[in-house]
Amino acid sequence: MKRISENFLYRWYNSPHRKPLVIRGARQVGKSTLVRQFAQKNQLTLNEINLERHLQLDAIFATLDVQRILREMEGLLGRFVDESNSVLFLDEIQATPHALQALRYLYEERPQLSVVAAGSLLEFALAEKTFSMPVGRIEYLHLGPMSFEEYLLEIDAPLLPYLTTCEPAAPIPTTVHTRLLQRQREYMLVGGMPEAVLVFSQRSAFTDVADVQRAIMDTYQDDFAKYGSRSALLRLQTLFNYVPRTVGQKMKYSNVSRDENARELRAAIEMLSKARVVSPVLHSHCSGLPLYADVVASTYKLLFLDVGLMNRACGLDWLAISSLDERSFVNEGAMAEQFIGQHLLYQDEGRESPRLCYWLREQKVKNAEVDYVISRGERIVPIEVKAGKSGSLRSLHQFVLHKHVNLAVRFDLNPISIQRVEHKLDASTSIAFDLLSAPLYMVGQLGRLIDLYRSGQLRSD
Repeated sequence: MKRISENFLYRWYNSPHRKPLVIRGARQVGKSTLVRQFAQKNQLTLNEINLERHLQLDAIFATLDVQRILREMEGLLGRFVDESNSVLFLDEIQATPHALQALRYLYEERPQLSVVAAGSLLEFALAEKTFSMPVGRIEYLHLGPMSFEEYLLEIDAPLLPYLTTCEPAAPIPTTVHTRLLQRQREYMLVGGMPEAVLVFSQRSAFTDVADVQRAIMDTYQDDFAKYGSRSALLRLQTLFNYVPRTVGQKMKYSNVSRDENARELRAAIEMLSKARVVSPVLHSHCSGLPLYADVVASTYKLLFLDVGLMNRACGLDWLAISSLDERSFVNEGAMAEQFIGQHLLYQDEGRESPRLCYWLREQKVKNAEVDYVISRGERIVPIEVKAGKSGSLRSLHQFVLHKHVNLAVRFDLNPISIQRVEHKLDASTSIAFDLLSAPLYMVGQLGRLIDLYRSGQLRSD
């Protein structure tokens, strides 16, 4: 299956300043498959070693003797690993943590060697060691679930060009819009886990997808035993079941359990976050750039790894999702917020560590909350997510008033448009801004649309 991150790998491999690449992401998001497909499509020899199966190599890596390390790996593979047109792939690198430290010396002493490593629980491996990651000597690719565009490539590729060229002046035809909305609803249940997408592409059976999703979720829960004590295991299981049902809600520890203290629950959430099973969306005051310099770490909401897994955990099936009318779909706003959020986390092709923030103003009478806030270049852009075709913009109005932004984004079920909004908040206060409205399925094109606006090519009526 085609992954957009293959473009990243191609640029990395052909860079004259190539460093060892570490692919980070949750289990089963397709890290290993990505490397194998890249090597095959580019006719590269893949020298793959699964380090979970060769734990004895950790002692070899600990020597930091590059010549000895290469000799041991060549003995294991039965061929040289530093030939041209080849990639050395160290999979499950968290199993031998000293290999992370050795990457620095492989880079310094064998700069011509193409090295890719992948791991799902790197942060846990590092926490048990005294050394840190070799900063400046490696680079990262952060991989999440398959995006909606990648899903279309596999399921209904002719629809994709409509997304990549769509803008308010050249909207998507109504018939295509309807088809895309249907595919989007499918994605809400199938999600972006590669195995689930592959099974659906082959059989178009949601029952088979459900079996795959259950197996994936069982794998994550099996991993919990690696994170700590029995009490920590029970806490992680509680949160694993709690988060999918409360996506988009401000985290309140008392809602999770009245028997656990906040410090222990916070520690468990950090563990799940390290494993990329959940992602905190932090409240930022959004007073300037960078947005993350202005966050309130104690105020946050949580996203689950994948919307398909989220709905599986909540017990939703295709009959439930497909039968929702527009009004009911509005009430399923958490589904839309998860869908948008998991795409925004990896909006930069995985070059930056996935993180996201939102804006919250709490008052006795009128609270205001903007679902997400991102930055693009010099611009701060607030984003509202509406599961249906309508919804109030009161929170966006408050954000525009207090943060003086010119552009806001709304995702809903309507066709794409941009309009100038002029609104009177009270007798003495008014605001004006450009509102870009786009269907939920266009979230992957948000960066392109904002850049068109920044360049003056996208203007309101």
